[in-house]
Amino acid sequence: MGKVSTADRQPRNGTFANGMEYLGWGQGPKTLLFIPGGPGSTVPKGMLRRMFRRQFDEFLRAGYAVWVVTRRRGMPPEHTIADMADDYAQLIAEQFGGRVDVVVAESFGGMAGQYLAARHPESFGHMAMVVTAAELSDWGKDVDSRLATALGGGDTSGAGTVFAEYLLPGRRVKWLRRLIGPLIGRRMLSGADFPAQDVLTEVQGERTFNSRAVLPLIRRPVLLICGGDDRFFPREVAQETAGLIPDCTLVWYEGKGHLRAASSGRIARDVLEYAGRS
Repeated sequence: MGKVSTADRQPRNGTFANGMEYLGWGQGPKTLLFIPGGPGSTVPKGMLRRMFRRQFDEFLRAGYAVWVVTRRRGMPPEHTIADMADDYAQLIAEQFGGRVDVVVAESFGGMAGQYLAARHPESFGHMAMVVTAAELSDWGKDVDSRLATALGGGDTSGAGTVFAEYLLPGRRVKWLRRLIGPLIGRRMLSGADFPAQDVLTEVQGERTFNSRAVLPLIRRPVLLICGGDDRFFPREVAQETAGLIPDCTLVWYEGKGHLRAASSGRIARDVLEYAGRS
């Protein structure tokens, strides 16, 4: 494929009427909705925005208009991940004519994607769930519990240090988490990117998430991409998830943890191939 055109590289960004922020590129006839991970959903700015766009270049060249859409701002504290999926379905109905061609739902966004697929199959043509599964690992729940405690108590440094564990797990880098934790915490609780309460709402939803009951209700084909060494969504849970979805193609990115799998250059190729043949 050739280069991405100048017009397709021009970003569009703003906030929909329901409080969901968006960032997008491309003017193609097909539509791709990207549901980002979390806890805390934001659209990148500056240099990070240009780097982020490159993961969608293959979609742009394939004729897709790409839309990255956050969870809505100011969610009620009791808002569940199923409710967040309903928010996306309503957005698709109101802003995208009732249907998008492809949904790529990543990590926390993939949790919402599972409910979107089960409850609103009419809202998309193809669904790809990336580095997600039916339930978070015990380690992930422990991190979430500590993060919820810090957020609930307004402990800025503590929340940032715990959040850094998502990015830098393991004892060897504990010193680094303590170093960068206050910086992350100030950003997380500043309200500049998202309300701190929304982060807490997402953390609480993630910690109690279990989609096993709804996965058999998914009647559309699903592509599930998982990292072979993902600490958040272990192999056995991912395999169980694929088995519970009636028509699921499971692809392993062997040797990759959560973040490396989520940022893999293979994703666009695998999704396009899957959408093309199904």
